[in-house]
Amino acid sequence: MTTHRICLLPGDGIGPEITAEAVKVLEAIGRRFGVRFEFEEALLGGAAIDATGTALPDETLAAAQSADAVLLAAIGGPKWDSTDPDAPRPEQGLLGIRKALGLYANLRPVRIFEPLIGASTLKPEALEGVDMLIVRELTGGLYFGPRAREREVEGAGAGGSRGMRAYDTCVYTEMEIERIARVAFEAARGRRGRVHSVDKANVLESSRLWREVVHRVHDAEYADVELADQLVDNTAMQLIRYPAQFDVILTENMFGDILSDEASMLTGSLGMLASASLGDGTALYEPSHGSAPDIAGQGVANPLAMLLSVELMLRHSFAMHEAADALARAIEGVLADGWRTRDIAGPETLPQRTVGTSAMGDLVAERI
Repeated sequence: MTTHRICLLPGDGIGPEITAEAVKVLEAIGRRFGVRFEFEEALLGGAAIDATGTALPDETLAAAQSADAVLLAAIGGPKWDSTDPDAPRPEQGLLGIRKALGLYANLRPVRIFEPLIGASTLKPEALEGVDMLIVRELTGGLYFGPRAREREVEGAGAGGSRGMRAYDTCVYTEMEIERIARVAFEAARGRRGRVHSVDKANVLESSRLWREVVHRVHDAEYADVELADQLVDNTAMQLIRYPAQFDVILTENMFGDILSDEASMLTGSLGMLASASLGDGTALYEPSHGSAPDIAGQGVANPLAMLLSVELMLRHSFAMHEAADALARAIEGVLADGWRTRDIAGPETLPQRTVGTSAMGDLVAERI
């Protein structure tokens, strides 16, 4: 029997609750398809800070590197918020593990589940034909560029007083842009063959380099793929105005973080957006939502983004496409039958069809 080893990183807030549902569904998949999943749980984010003083303990990184895939739930919360630049932050764990594993490509599919069209704030006719993939560069840009907080010299501040100044630097190399561009173009070849490359080339020098390199890679290797340049502010508007125009969106780190959260509302909820982080090391899969500390422990969190991340893991890390299809059909079937967690429940949802985290996981697992 084939065995796949998965490093589980439940993290903070609702993370442990949705991780339990992922394990439940994976065990159902294992029974149906004759495979074994072995799980090793490790600390990341705020939970790791509380236990070890650091957001990414060495033991966690070792567990991730030795696994066949990493499944992360969510990190962060107001408990660990601080303006002190020296204080450990949960996000340092996430950025650190991405960098250590060499995960430079983040894939975020945005698809509309027919039963959830009413859950979106957009008119149903605006959602017709929406099926896009956001390809976000993950280890460059403002997230990883040089940063500092320093005190200005006397007289430099307003009224001649001293003060603090801070900076974060957006840095990209040609190599970083080339490799993420190839991921986007390869993905487009398996889809509708169209890439929108998002930048701010009218203002930022890093975006001008981005545009130059993307075009060079396109012209030399992917001339069969349609390429369009689009400024990030226009992209944000077009995602609401006419989202069906997008097939693959290629974007740098910060722009991708913001645009994918915006795009999640096309699906009706951040609770429906999954992601895969791929690169040189063990791939990492996670829902795109946060830790939702306001509902943690209440059993009402939507686990479907986590389960859709499991679907991506089955496809990309284990090549279990039949199992991934079965999971996708199970989620679609549960939604078609009217079952909802409260974040995606509309006015037409019957009260008895609104369920909690565990019940939603049970419904999906039963259909595997």
